[in-house]
Amino acid sequence: MTAFKSEFLKVLSERGYLHQCTDEAALDAAALKGPICAYIGFDCTAPSLHAGSLLGIMMLRKLQQSGHKPIVLMGGGTTKVGDPSGKDESRKLLSEDDIAANMAGIRDVFSRFLKFGDGPTDAMMVNNADWLEDLNYIDFLRHYGRHFTINRMLSFDSVKQRLTREQPLTFLEFNYMILQAYDFLELYRRYKCTLQMGGSDQWGNIVNGMELGRRVEGAELYGLTTALLTTSSGAKMGKTAAGAVWLNADMLKPYDYWQYWRNTEDADVGRFLRLFTELPMEEIARLEKLQGAELNDAKKILATQATALAHGTAAAEEAEKTARETFEQGAMAEGLPTLVAKEGIGILTLLVEAGLAASNGEARRAIANNAISINGVRISDPRYSISAADFSENGALKLSLGKKRHVIVRPG
Repeated sequence: MTAFKSEFLKVLSERGYLHQCTDEAALDAAALKGPICAYIGFDCTAPSLHAGSLLGIMMLRKLQQSGHKPIVLMGGGTTKVGDPSGKDESRKLLSEDDIAANMAGIRDVFSRFLKFGDGPTDAMMVNNADWLEDLNYIDFLRHYGRHFTINRMLSFDSVKQRLTREQPLTFLEFNYMILQAYDFLELYRRYKCTLQMGGSDQWGNIVNGMELGRRVEGAELYGLTTALLTTSSGAKMGKTAAGAVWLNADMLKPYDYWQYWRNTEDADVGRFLRLFTELPMEEIARLEKLQGAELNDAKKILATQATALAHGTAAAEEAEKTARETFEQGAMAEGLPTLVAKEGIGILTLLVEAGLAASNGEARRAIANNAISINGVRISDPRYSISAADFSENGALKLSLGKKRHVIVRPG
């Protein structure tokens, strides 16, 4: 492991964020001298970011905590094109109204992780539509298109994967890497931003931007990436059988968010504590050594710490309390997700509406695996319908998937 001198790179290295970095020594020296300005781009493809975006958000947080200035670049312009990186097919093109609504939903997340303001290390939020939408196509090609070769662009993994699998890559998407490179140049010109960070699938795009800045402005720019994160079993970070693990509370309740982290695989506990909490490294070293049932205590700490960052301490403590009452005391806790349903609804439909299954087929498989229960009683018939007898004296039933996921259903 490189012995970094700057606090920023020390933290990124020891906690496991750092994967690739251009000219580590020069970036380390620049970070040691004084505040550097760095950015990560987030396209507005949904009304909320999900847990897969947390690595980038946490890197911006570590950057600011180390005395540097983060820029959150909202892709109001690039979302209209669609990033082909890591995709086998084109993204769905969104309307301008959809993009604006998604951007509004995403903005609030960052205020929980970063301090915004006008100070030298305060975070900024910038929209690349501010410069991309005013570009003249002919002028843009003359001034910047000549700095990109098709040979080089065809060598990038995001392009090669699509071509190798004989999946269409539109000219629209092919332009994305040029626009992202131009973003870096524009952020350097406007804010003296010298570092772009992102996932390793963005490495080619980041290097493109660095080279464009060097050619056009003679700028000394840097790139830094994290490894694309999967769980130990190979599952994609931020996804579950029931869908994405959203960061906005109106799309995923804090209790369900807490449960996502509580269900972390044993082999991932230490790694996730380093990446997604701010516990001291000594405490993390102690927690990841726990074995057997004691490891569950480490998972609860991970869940509470991660939830506190995303939703606040009060919401995290309430989620932990609800889980304790539900699992350890057997109570029907009020903090559980709640659904209103009419008597007579089929169990398959109910499971899908409750978010415990993504489809009727998945719900049917869960029943076949004896994973579904109502008020603690196993349901074995996929044709089962909810009746008045299922609702307890307090006017609700508890629908469960396994031992860890529960939804309160009230009659509608």
